[in-house]
Amino acid sequence: MNYQKLDAALATALNDSQDPEEPNLAVFIHTEPTLDSAATAVLETLGVSDVTSGKDIFTATLSANAISQLSEQLWVKSLKRSQQLRLVNKIINTGKLGV
Repeated sequence: MNYQKLDAALATALNDSQDPEEPNLAVFIHTEPTLDSAATAVLETLGVSDVTSGKDIFTATLSANAISQLSEQLWVKSLKRSQQLRLVNKIINTGKLGV
């Protein structure tokens, strides 16, 4: 595993992962802009959808083993954890405006 290509959140999640074969980690895969047919085949084999020419960021839900395999590929620049975003309701206290 090439930990230099992983962000901190993904590295932590990998350490906490119970089953290295279970695809339970949502990730962004940042690649070189132009992928050859071998790279495309690797991504498709791992279950990455919409692998098209000209794209350099892909999303997928992968296992720890798949992430390890991808981190060793020369054409992969980085792997980042994707997390569900949630809305934060915040009350802004503007105070009273007056003269």
